[in-house]
Amino acid sequence: MKTNLYIGCSSFYNSYWKKIFYPENIPSAKWFEYYCTHFNTYEMNGTFYKFPTLKVMENWYQKTPDDFLLSVKAPKEITHQRKFIDCENLLKDFYHVCDNGLKEKLGAILFQFPPSYHYSKEKLLFIINQLNPEYENVLEFRHESWWIPEVWNELAKNNISFCSVSHPQLPETIFTNFPVTYIRFHGRNKMFYSNYSTAELMEVYTIIAENKKKKTFIYFNNTASTAGILNALEMKKLAE
Repeated sequence: MKTNLYIGCSSFYNSYWKKIFYPENIPSAKWFEYYCTHFNTYEMNGTFYKFPTLKVMENWYQKTPDDFLLSVKAPKEITHQRKFIDCENLLKDFYHVCDNGLKEKLGAILFQFPPSYHYSKEKLLFIINQLNPEYENVLEFRHESWWIPEVWNELAKNNISFCSVSHPQLPETIFTNFPVTYIRFHGRNKMFYSNYSTAELMEVYTIIAENKKKKTFIYFNNTASTAGILNALEMKKLAE
C-alpha cells in the first residue's frame, strides 16, 4: 500500500460480514480488533449522533494499532441542528476531545451538512471562520450548489479540504488539490447498499495514485450490505 493512503469503512459492526469477512468463530466483541488487522483507518460516524466524551475517545485510542488513524464525524448538533450558529464552545469542546483522546491517531475531522443547506458566500465564510486550522478539516456538502470554483478556492486558501463523494444525487468529482484527499463511497445507485465494480474502483485509484505524497483517506459507507467491506478489501488490494 502506498505511503499516506488510508483505506477503511464507516462502520464495522455488521452481521452481514460474518463468514464473508469476519471468521465464524470470532465473537462480535472482537470484530473491531479483527478489522484493525486488515485496515489502517476507521471513520467514526457514531460521533454524529452522540457528542463524544474524552473517555470514549481514549478507549478508541487504546484499542487501535500504533499506525492507525481515526477520522471523526462532527456531531449533528453542530452541522444539522445549529448549522454552526452559536457553536463556538461546542466546536472547542469537540476539537479538544478529539485531540486529547486520539492524540497522534487523529486523522481528519469531517463536517457533513444536510441536503437543505445550500451555498451562499456568507455561509461559506461563516463556516471557515469557525474552524480550527490546526486540524485536518474536511467539509462534505450534500447539495450540488457547493460544487463551484469559488468554494474550492476559498477552502484551499484556508487549508480546508472538500470531500469527494460518490452519491446518487451529487457530482462524482475526485478532488486531489486540497490539503488532504478525502473520499466517501456512499453507494452510487442505492445509498448505503450499492456495490462498486473493479473498473469503478480502479478509476478512482488511478486518480489518487498520481499524487502519492498527498495524504488520502478513502472510506466505504455502503455498509448496509456486504458491499462496503468487499469494496474496501478490493481497493486495498488495488493499492498494494
